[in-house]
Amino acid sequence: MNGEELQSKTSRAAEIIAGSDHLMAFTGAGISAESGVPTYRGPDGLWNKYDPGETATLSAFKDQPEKFWQFIKDMMVDREIEPNPAHLILAEWEQSGLLQGIITQNIDLLHQRAGSECVFELHGSLGEASCYDCGRDYSWGWLEDILDRDDIPSCQNCGGSRIKPDVVFFGEMLPGDILRRAEEEAVKSDVMIVIGSSLAVHPAASLPLRARDTGAELIYLNADRGEMPEIFDVILQGSAGEIMEKLAQEIDRI
Repeated sequence: MNGEELQSKTSRAAEIIAGSDHLMAFTGAGISAESGVPTYRGPDGLWNKYDPGETATLSAFKDQPEKFWQFIKDMMVDREIEPNPAHLILAEWEQSGLLQGIITQNIDLLHQRAGSECVFELHGSLGEASCYDCGRDYSWGWLEDILDRDDIPSCQNCGGSRIKPDVVFFGEMLPGDILRRAEEEAVKSDVMIVIGSSLAVHPAASLPLRARDTGAELIYLNADRGEMPEIFDVILQGSAGEIMEKLAQEIDRI
């Protein structure tokens, strides 16, 4: 996409967003890539390094929790992870009343750290955890301190090693209440901006379709065109942070 084409599409997207009555954002791993969080798919994706069946299923976790925690350390703890401009702009839009909320596939807490409050975490979050054996609850802050060491978390109550964060493993159902509320917001939206998601993972990827089917205009922002380019009114290819900054500037001028 050349500069002139990107500018034209950015201006069109800004007009759509500025004229919205119920704007929702839908985010995936690509929005956090600029923050240092690796994506799952693609040439450098985590699933090229880790086998999901041995790392991110509940049965694998119960048998070998150390593999899962090494994956989490690789994804989050061994990196300097901070919200990037895309996260920060979404938070600013929410605070100003332009954005009604964020539906995210991410578990990295970067939207909350940026200041967003209405966040529907479809795949759970690293913010909370519990012992699979005795049920003792833990916060991410405690786990993060533990993960700075070489060993994996162990339960302070029963001594077990199966501390499971509140993330959705492969084969598990999405949290029903969160999914229901996210669907309600998708259906109410008149504009949805999808940022950093290939829309390859269902049922989460069905939510932009639900929004479109009830009349919403859809904007897509990602490094590539994703799995369903035909459903979008505007497609912006490039860096999420850079394009979001351009969008914010255009909206401020409207």
